Amino acid sequence: MSSNSCAKIALSLVFAALAVPASSQVSPAAVGGGGVRYAVGGGVSDFKMDYNTGYEWGGTLWGDATFNSGPAYLHGLGLEFEARDISYHRPSTLPNDMRTDTIGGGVKYTWQHFNRFRPYVKGLISFGNIDLKKNAYHFDWVLYSPGLGVEYRPIGHVWIRADYEYQIWPDVFNPNWTYNPGGYTLGAMYQFGKRRRPL
Repeated sequence: MSSNSCAKIALSLVFAALAVPASSQVSPAAVGGGGVRYAVGGGVSDFKMDYNTGYEWGGTLWGDATFNSGPAYLHGLGLEFEARDISYHRPSTLPNDMRTDTIGGGVKYTWQHFNRFRPYVKGLISFGNIDLKKNAYHFDWVLYSPGLGVEYRPIGHVWIRADYEYQIWPDVFNPNWTYNPGGYTLGAMYQFGKRRRPL
């Protein structure tokens, strides 16, 4: 199966999983302690390319659906959708037209035992592409991205988020060579519904 087919299947499953809780809601499930909590956000990303010491900037958008029903140990388990474009502020060690884009989703687990702080871990499967030399070289691939971070609520429904993600692009440029960029994202998000009290 080609990498394009794998990516399409993976993204279809993510979108379907996000749509099920949304379509099955009669009343807003984010209200109170149960149901599903939704959040959307965006931020600035700074990623280090695998093969040198240069960092390249970009932007990231994400959406979360976190489940808060069922057994207590499952509270905080959810899904995350993420899209990122890394194509700005290129260092001299990188080609001046290098661009990396990724889009995908996966699972996220958030510890909700604190009032204003929420540490989390995540694991994503994404479809990515790399462009070089004004699109003369174009690479499409399926990648895997473990990550972790923390969210802080300064006021109301607004949360500040600091995130680290490590990407695994297997055999992207040639067999037996894995491309491993990694970077940080700092941004903000809005959580819908009434705030949920800590456990």
